[in-house]
Amino acid sequence: MLFYTRIIFFVFLLFFFNQSSAQSISLSVIGENIETNKIIDSTGYINTHTNYRTIEKEINFIKQQLTKQGYIDTTLKNLKKQNDTLFIAQLTVGQRIDTIRIYYDPNFKVDLLPSTDSNPNETFFDLKTTALESYLENLNSKIAEEGDPFSTLQLVNISKVNSNLISADLKVVSQKKRHIDKIIVKGYEKFPKSYLKHFMKLRTGKAFNLNKIKEKVQLLSDIRFANKIKDPEVLFTQDSTTLYLYIEKAKTNNFDGFLGFGTNEDTNKIEFDGYMDLRLINNLNYGETLNLYYKSDEIDQQTINVDADLPYIFNSPIGLQIGLNLFRKDSTFLTAKQYAKVNYQINAQHKIGIGITTTNSTNLLENDTTILNDYTTNYFTLHYNYIKSQFDDPLFPINFWIDFSSGIGSRATNTITEDQNVFSLDSYKIFNLNNRNSFYTRLNGAILTSENYLDNELFRFGGINSIRGFEENSLVANLYGVISTEYRYRVSNTIYVHSVIDAAYFENKLTDSKEKLFGFGFGFGLLTNAGLFRLNYSSGKTENQQFKLSDSKVHLSLTANF
Repeated sequence: MLFYTRIIFFVFLLFFFNQSSAQSISLSVIGENIETNKIIDSTGYINTHTNYRTIEKEINFIKQQLTKQGYIDTTLKNLKKQNDTLFIAQLTVGQRIDTIRIYYDPNFKVDLLPSTDSNPNETFFDLKTTALESYLENLNSKIAEEGDPFSTLQLVNISKVNSNLISADLKVVSQKKRHIDKIIVKGYEKFPKSYLKHFMKLRTGKAFNLNKIKEKVQLLSDIRFANKIKDPEVLFTQDSTTLYLYIEKAKTNNFDGFLGFGTNEDTNKIEFDGYMDLRLINNLNYGETLNLYYKSDEIDQQTINVDADLPYIFNSPIGLQIGLNLFRKDSTFLTAKQYAKVNYQINAQHKIGIGITTTNSTNLLENDTTILNDYTTNYFTLHYNYIKSQFDDPLFPINFWIDFSSGIGSRATNTITEDQNVFSLDSYKIFNLNNRNSFYTRLNGAILTSENYLDNELFRFGGINSIRGFEENSLVANLYGVISTEYRYRVSNTIYVHSVIDAAYFENKLTDSKEKLFGFGFGFGLLTNAGLFRLNYSSGKTENQQFKLSDSKVHLSLTANF
């Protein structure tokens, strides 16, 4: 019993001792008069403390805050213990000095100095004392951007010029300038080195600037096949600077379409129907894109397109794009187009290129006609592409896109050679009104100029990728323009509904016709585990024709990423 009594007594003593030692101490700081008291109170100092050491730290903090405000003569006049729970500190604040004049070495890089109202021909500048700290921080950041992140700034030889001005000398203590000696990618070790060098413009040997490095790493948001895991990190050693980038590989391959096949009863051959759009991106860890497109539509037309885009060949800023397009119109004609482009990526958004395009078309009819004939064309082409992404939005990953091309060349038939020019434009833009509402508008068109025209060289448009409500590639023209619009409402992060309002104009000089077309309808999109499922219901009409529900078209598509 005595043992337990002693334990209880010991616990009681510990509790009493802790309570006594945790007793709070008050601090009151006063100045010379009522005005200085208000100035001291404006620092927002803490007046409740647990021991004498924290009181001393708080008084030093008050002096620092008053010095930043221009009261550089602030001194502690007296600190006395009023009683067991109260300390009173008396400060001499003095007169406020508004301006500091800073002298710098004439060899200092003046362009690093943030702008001031001083005479640029002098080796000094004047500052408000209240702006001194932020000014020096800004200057130190600029020096660090020059490759000296460990530089320090000091104000020495501080003296009072008059009652409202003090002067000081700026001393810059420089360290060894740092350059990026090595770049290491973590997470996606096979990330294309050419994208580091030319797309993000991160190279070894360049001056170290962490802010610019972070800006360049943000360009990863414009690359489909890679994502940033976290901000870059830097390892400094005595002799080297190593930059670590944290990147992960993203799934960007996608498949879109439907493919069916059967046996033709007359020819006993297999025939394909439907469409397939396959895009393979960065499977070789080179940043390359391979496209395969096949379509067989309801008016007995077949299209095959194979395209390869190879960026930064031989680790240079030059890219190569080559492709083959085959188009067959039932038993009327077959057209084969081959093209090659040399591209230069100006930056993350702009790309220009030059190329050559060769087209061969064969008349499959037994007899030649005046509007259908064998021909060969050769064009020298110029291209421009702009893309602004928003890949953080899985429903609408591209915000703004422009693709313009022009070609100058000639067309040769069995009887004559004619000069020709061709121009095409395809562009769309999403105007984000708020988190749920947006407006999509697209403009695409083309023009072919020639002395005479053949039916098998004219543009064919219509369908889901041009004016909706019409059969795919059912419209033939030497000049056309289409405006497609959608008002989109995002029901959730995975569902949206939209309107369809399209208009088009085209000319066909072979038939001497000019038409205005309109398409109206609605649709929706649904993001599923399999991909993005889209449905469009639309009906088309000409300028002098009434709408017929029987002519309405339903377009279905499923884009699956893998």
